[in-house]
Amino acid sequence: MEREVLFTGVGGQGVQIASRTLATAAMDEGRQVMLVPRYGGGMRGGMTNAELTVGDGPLRALPVAAGAWSAFVMDPSYWYTVAPRLGRHPVVVVNASLVTGPLGLDGATVWEVPAASLAAEVQSPMGAGFVLLGAFAAVTGLVGTEAVVAAMRQLVPAYRTQHLEANERAIRAGADALPALASPAWAGAAA
Repeated sequence: MEREVLFTGVGGQGVQIASRTLATAAMDEGRQVMLVPRYGGGMRGGMTNAELTVGDGPLRALPVAAGAWSAFVMDPSYWYTVAPRLGRHPVVVVNASLVTGPLGLDGATVWEVPAASLAAEVQSPMGAGFVLLGAFAAVTGLVGTEAVVAAMRQLVPAYRTQHLEANERAIRAGADALPALASPAWAGAAA
């Protein structure tokens, strides 16, 4: 079985580190992974997307997932680049601090998380992407929360280790924001 996650947001929101963290967590849990980052020429303020495929066996190498299972939406600015690529009845986790209008997806299960507000509450003002990632992991069970925390700790560069504890608080706040396994990624998953 394979599950695809389409990430979208604006450069500087943590979309790329979130996608790499989820990919690393899935690999650490023994799954197969393909990750394709996509972003514009600017580091901050421009489009930043990623496509992650996670499977329990060998993956088909496709350049673009058509009919993806889920989406991680930090900002509505580039939602139009992701929405048409979602399959039927997708699971969509959105940053309700910025995504305030309807997504226009019939049959979607949409989970809203005020990621920026929660990040501020746990004193991780730059951790909104990790809040949303924690929420995504908890509600889907694509990977476990502990695997997300461990992957984040592997990926944060040495010159940013002062952010490890705040990032972990952000991930856990997100995981606590949504009901565990309410939209399970894997058959037979139980809360």
